[in-house]
Amino acid sequence: MSAAPSIADLLRSGADALRACSESPRLDAELLLGKVLARTRSALIAHGGASVAPAACGAYADLLARRRAGAPVADLTGTREFWSLPLAVTPQVLVPRPDTETLVEVALEFLPRDRACAVLDLGTGSGAIALAVASERPLARVTATDVSPEALEIASRNAQALGLTRIDWRLGSWFDAVPDERFDAVLANPPYIAAADPAILALAAEPRIALTPGPSGLEALATIIGGAARHLRAAGLIALEHGASQAEDVAMLLARHDFVGIRSHADRAGLPRVTLASIH
Repeated sequence: MSAAPSIADLLRSGADALRACSESPRLDAELLLGKVLARTRSALIAHGGASVAPAACGAYADLLARRRAGAPVADLTGTREFWSLPLAVTPQVLVPRPDTETLVEVALEFLPRDRACAVLDLGTGSGAIALAVASERPLARVTATDVSPEALEIASRNAQALGLTRIDWRLGSWFDAVPDERFDAVLANPPYIAAADPAILALAAEPRIALTPGPSGLEALATIIGGAARHLRAAGLIALEHGASQAEDVAMLLARHDFVGIRSHADRAGLPRVTLASIH
């Protein structure tokens, strides 16, 4: 009878199995095995010689197979870290990406630390942006909207788990949820992938409504920009995440609606990812 495999054995074989489908196979393997064994990554490494029971090996093999089939790690583990905050995620919300932390960084440079301000997060999904802002700016009044009741339920649960209960969650499409309100900053990571873009196929496990707004990929961005001036206070900020090839188009839309100080910020890969501007 062969000996039960060790944690180190499973991490090694899991990383090998994921090498063809993941940019971070070792990390994925650690997260999936950590899910099965209810251990942190550091605990897995510290106890690499410990043997793993057959039932746990089978559960791990199942997660590896699902990952190879294209399921996001966050869907398989049920959690994703964003801005050092652990967030629950489900197939009903977009998995938060590190690129979106650029949007948070840009917003925090603008938002005051020492006085109250009003911030609107459009299309909040898991609540990642709203929660990150609320964690860094305790005096801010954060409102977050989404057209999906399921997404708002997940976001609200994340807020409760993190003890960030000051956020006002609203159901509605974009500004429909805040018809007569104005804010110091409007933030959004809307769907921006063109409907025919092959990249959609690689994201099939995530909600399509959170990925593509239509043929050009600019439809949601145009809607938000077109309505933002009516919901911003004087000198208010709008900051939008977009595709790496869309910065020029977004800048043109902002200029067309009389925004000023238009500028783009690069993500960690050096690609233009967030464009911001101010209203007169």
